[in-house]
Amino acid sequence: MFTISARDKDTKARTGVLNTAHGTIPTPVFMPVGTAGTVKGVLQRELSGDIGAKIILGNTYHLYLRPGTELLRVAGGLHKFMQWDGALLTDSGGYQVFSLSGIRKLAAEGVTFRSHIDGSKHLFTPENTVDIQRIIGADIIMALDECTPWPSDHRSALKSLKLTHQWLDRAVTRFRESEPIYGYRQSLFPIVQGSTYEDLRKESAEKIASAGMEGNAIGGLSVGEPAEEMYRMIEVVNAILPEDKPRYLMGVGTPANILESIARGIDMFDCVMPTRNGRNGMIFTSEGVINIRNQKWTSDLSPIDIQCPSYVSRTYSKAYLRHLVISGEMLGAQLASMHNLAFYIHLAAEARRKIEEGNFLKWKTDQVKKLSERL
Repeated sequence: MFTISARDKDTKARTGVLNTAHGTIPTPVFMPVGTAGTVKGVLQRELSGDIGAKIILGNTYHLYLRPGTELLRVAGGLHKFMQWDGALLTDSGGYQVFSLSGIRKLAAEGVTFRSHIDGSKHLFTPENTVDIQRIIGADIIMALDECTPWPSDHRSALKSLKLTHQWLDRAVTRFRESEPIYGYRQSLFPIVQGSTYEDLRKESAEKIASAGMEGNAIGGLSVGEPAEEMYRMIEVVNAILPEDKPRYLMGVGTPANILESIARGIDMFDCVMPTRNGRNGMIFTSEGVINIRNQKWTSDLSPIDIQCPSYVSRTYSKAYLRHLVISGEMLGAQLASMHNLAFYIHLAAEARRKIEEGNFLKWKTDQVKKLSERL
């Protein structure tokens, strides 16, 4: 499934190729978030075309509630339902265990929650979340976990970790006993947890590695902890996770976060920032971060980002984008989202190129400083 192509001589960064039933994906890779079967405001043809996405995410919790597994099965899975030819990854719903804490209850069996749509009661277990993701048809599916909040005391983090590990054993069993529904291969990724406690992260990484799955994920980071703590935990975990399998850092993050994590051996990323922040006027560019609502961009007729290869980035001006956003035009949110996604995907591609050329560290150091600046 995964082959390493090149390694950086100064850091833990590497390039690779991730093979799925729906395409070959060069890594490091950024994956746009399409929670409910759509990357908000962006057509699938734009995602695979100008933006250059090879793989996107769907969310098990949201897709289970709406449109529901019955319709998805009849449609032939999410790929066909949303007309997406590329690869898909689905979260197990574990993050909603964390983010929707007011409407759920944890137990050894699984997590009981009330729908945010109509208040109806549902149970997610390690087994049925595998079943649901089989129906969704994602190329990569995630094991059910509990995302520990930050800050968390050691005792609570340990209790949460034990639950995640118990759930993992059951998810692996169900995955191995079940078959894909649509005739192509699916892979299960377990998730490392443990908050910001080094001993717990080591214990979890060892457990996850021992599961012997085709790839592994790191969860429970970028939930409020300082960035340096996140980087430290990545280093602890990646020293244990097998090198010959892809490592997916869930829900991260800013451009600087992504580059620093690549330097520490991460291969896969997702985050809602490009689209969510873009809809609110935050534009990520090769020169730094722009708040397009600011008055200073009113008459700036230069392209959004001439260094980003997408049509949107090179064609439309900052002044035009500001006009659309300030006016509340739908196209403003769409163009901002499309540019930001293209920028993130281009950034990952540039990181790959620099690793292969052997000058990643200097480039990364310069980029982290530049991309963190507010213009």
